[in-house]
Amino acid sequence: RKNTPSFPETTTAHSFSAYPWDKSSLKSMPVDLQQFEKLDAYALKVNIKNSVEELVKALLKQARTDLEKVRAIWMWICHHIEYDVVGYHNKSQLSSKPIDVLQTGKSICEGYAGLFEQMCSIAGIQCMKLSGYSKGYGYKMGQTFTGDSDHAWNAVYLDGRWHLLDSTWGSGAVDDSFTKFTFRYNEFYFLTHPALFINNHFPDNSNWQLLKPTLTLKDFENNMVHNSNFYMLGLLTAHPETTVIQTVNGKASVSVDCRSATLFTFKLKGTDEHGLMTLKKHGMKLDIYPQKTGSHKLQIFAKPSKASDEVYNCVLEYVVECKSVDKAMRFPKDLHQPVGPSWFTERQGFLRPSHPDPIIHTNDGRCSVTFTLGKDISVLASLHSDNSSLTEDMRRRHIMQIHRGNQIELKIHLPHAGNFVLKIYAKKKSDPGNYDYIFNYLITCLNTEVKWPAFPQSYSKWVEDYEILEPLSGLLPVNRNIQFKLKMHGIAKVLVQAENTYPLTQSRGYWEGTCNTSGCREVFVMVHENANHSFYSHVLKYEVETQ
Repeated sequence: RKNTPSFPETTTAHSFSAYPWDKSSLKSMPVDLQQFEKLDAYALKVNIKNSVEELVKALLKQARTDLEKVRAIWMWICHHIEYDVVGYHNKSQLSSKPIDVLQTGKSICEGYAGLFEQMCSIAGIQCMKLSGYSKGYGYKMGQTFTGDSDHAWNAVYLDGRWHLLDSTWGSGAVDDSFTKFTFRYNEFYFLTHPALFINNHFPDNSNWQLLKPTLTLKDFENNMVHNSNFYMLGLLTAHPETTVIQTVNGKASVSVDCRSATLFTFKLKGTDEHGLMTLKKHGMKLDIYPQKTGSHKLQIFAKPSKASDEVYNCVLEYVVECKSVDKAMRFPKDLHQPVGPSWFTERQGFLRPSHPDPIIHTNDGRCSVTFTLGKDISVLASLHSDNSSLTEDMRRRHIMQIHRGNQIELKIHLPHAGNFVLKIYAKKKSDPGNYDYIFNYLITCLNTEVKWPAFPQSYSKWVEDYEILEPLSGLLPVNRNIQFKLKMHGIAKVLVQAENTYPLTQSRGYWEGTCNTSGCREVFVMVHENANHSFYSHVLKYEVETQ
């Protein structure tokens, strides 16, 4: 193995980056990519394969500063040299000499780094070829590193300090079976901030980490791999920082911090059933409750909030080791991730939620959730549970909407104990189309005595801002006098139709009165919209208990 270069004498203390990362920039020096657009386009077009000197001479025509020279060399290599998957498997046939790499147009990391070093040298820029361990192809989470180094990259000297780059990883990627290379340019590995570069590059000589303090090999082995997607999406940190997470009482937690609103999803052993993920303004929090003991792979995906059609990219992978299962945290199948309100639901017009948390606990089986609604929004809500035979209609009838100005209250009466999903849909009132799913809550109730009947059924003439004060239960006791109190406006007359008909009287905006439930199975509330018409509309329907 060649000697690792000695650390340059010119380096003074200020060329060290501190670890951990200060979150300021992904690069080790200020780089304005827009200013490189012309140079990049020029470098890609240069087509010289017979001499390294000629190639460099051509590239430098458009490059003035040292930074521009390095950029032109970097761009050219990343787009013209492909990774040699065949040579990798048969190293005896492989030459990593710069001229051979140039002429064949392919190599392994050794050749990329060697060609880079020679081109810089011709351009008059100090450049080092470095070697060490990498968490690249074939890396298994939590593995240890022994023996010879497995990767090579470069350091370049610009503006009085050293900077790191990896043109092999900048050029593209190899597929899982290591048989096919695809050019896919990756900006991340150009002048990467050393505190990020150390994430998957561990140099033989720890000085070349360019970090204070330096990391030990053990740190490197235990630390989480953040792939370049992680940083390119504006994510900052993830907790925990180790790859393996042990559950505590059947639960494991992960959180991610990011610069701006980002959408996340996750998969535990390929599904998102056994977790509770909430979006935060600057990140997300995930609680995992595996329902089997053993080791489970956990993947976390992200995409920018603006990108409605873009795919989610995998940004983190963990192994969750589960020693005991928390059966109480078995979530209903209908629960969708993320859970609870967030900046995302705010954007959809659900403001100032009374319950900012994803789980609502109720002891008596009743709860009520309020929001301030954006303009022109119509809401639909339904209740779902794994172990109840609620029909489509009954799923909605255990929730009552009450509107007061721009406030909406969802009153919920659970039919029995257990875990429920409260799903909330919305649409613009002006849109004729369907309701769109917006978000959901998890509602839990452990009290087995709970058994609330549904609310009364309402008809289309029941206007949004009408309100039932009593009776709230859609099931009335038989042979009783029942007190009615309803808040309705803009109508002339209200009747309650049981075996007999009972008029309600109006006072201070409420319609009140009583009706007797003997001798009937159903009770209807009907309204006269206009005193001159004899036509009544049904607005509410109650059932009466059988004897």
